[in-house]
Amino acid sequence: MAKHPCAYILASRRNGTLYVGVTTNLIRRVHEHRTGVASGFTQRYHIHSLVWFEQHESIKSAIEREKAIKEWRRAWKLKLIESTNPRWRDLYPDIIGYVPTGSRPSPG
Repeated sequence: MAKHPCAYILASRRNGTLYVGVTTNLIRRVHEHRTGVASGFTQRYHIHSLVWFEQHESIKSAIEREKAIKEWRRAWKLKLIESTNPRWRDLYPDIIGYVPTGSRPSPG
């Protein structure tokens, strides 16, 4: 997961401000957005929730997908997110393997 080229969408909240990006390391890049290392638009508008991503075989195809999505109407972007993430859950904990306390199976 970590080293696959990805196109991704971050959101400030459900139906909030969106950011479309591309990276070769999704975990690192989303962490940078969340911690303010990636300053600029996402920091200024508090866009930290990973709501959609798509893995690609090459960075070239990921960049092409990012560019295409950036040109889409907002309604199409919302439909894309809701097709795989209807509740707009933050997917970052999923990709880093985070399990909330109390959710782990009890031993034995």
